[in-house]
Amino acid sequence: MPFPMKTVYSVKEAQKSMAQLVRTAESGRMATITRHDKTVAYVLGAEQLSGLLETMEILADPKAMQAIRDARDGKGTYYDLDEIPD
Repeated sequence: MPFPMKTVYSVKEAQKSMAQLVRTAESGRMATITRHDKTVAYVLGAEQLSGLLETMEILADPKAMQAIRDARDGKGTYYDLDEIPD
């Protein structure tokens, strides 16, 4: 069984272990950087950050949020794939 990747680094550890920090972020896990046991930064992989930004865009779009609320409440119009109107 492989060793679990470290996810919390002090600033000094992060400076010394940049390659390991990047591997942690690339694996989809967020790395936390601390100074004096207080969180000062997070390192995310590009895919994770992209997903987060996309989610924020959807949450900021009133029409998208209304569509989500309508779907959740069963108010939408649904079609079978072979019945989609032109």
